[in-house]
Amino acid sequence: MNSPQAHIGLTDPKNPENVGAVMRAAGCYNALSVSYTGNRYNKAKQHCGALHTDTKNVASKIPLLSVESFMSAIPEGCVPVAIELVEGATSLVDFVHPNNAFYVFGPEDKSLAKDVVKWCEHVIYIPTVGCMNLAATVNVVLYDRLAKLGAQEEGDSLIKKSRDTNNRLKLS
Repeated sequence: MNSPQAHIGLTDPKNPENVGAVMRAAGCYNALSVSYTGNRYNKAKQHCGALHTDTKNVASKIPLLSVESFMSAIPEGCVPVAIELVEGATSLVDFVHPNNAFYVFGPEDKSLAKDVVKWCEHVIYIPTVGCMNLAATVNVVLYDRLAKLGAQEEGDSLIKKSRDTNNRLKLS
């Protein structure tokens, strides 16, 4: 059986820091790609520099793709899942993640377009009071996915591979 796949779609992100933090999350949770629509990120990164918050340089390992439409970017066999504060959406608490998912996140200062919500097979929301930052939302969804589907690797071997070189702490 093939291992589960997660792909991320960002709708017209405007903040290079958020995109960098999304890339770091993609690396931490083994997402295979990050796609984005719109031009705001491209304009902002010219002025701000690119991906300062991607401190693990995940962008060199996971593709960050500018796409015209998410429909053309969804890998075959992936289920599109919209994440947005939409009335009638399913709470992330109750959501069962598909093995192969393409998660579409709304923009930082607007909502997902109705046509995007319509072609997504699932629409979920995170039950918070108020809306969260884009990168924080991606982290929460990907962590929930990991918690519900199970980690592909756990224990000391994962800890040793994952921690910073300045962290060698052990429980005795």
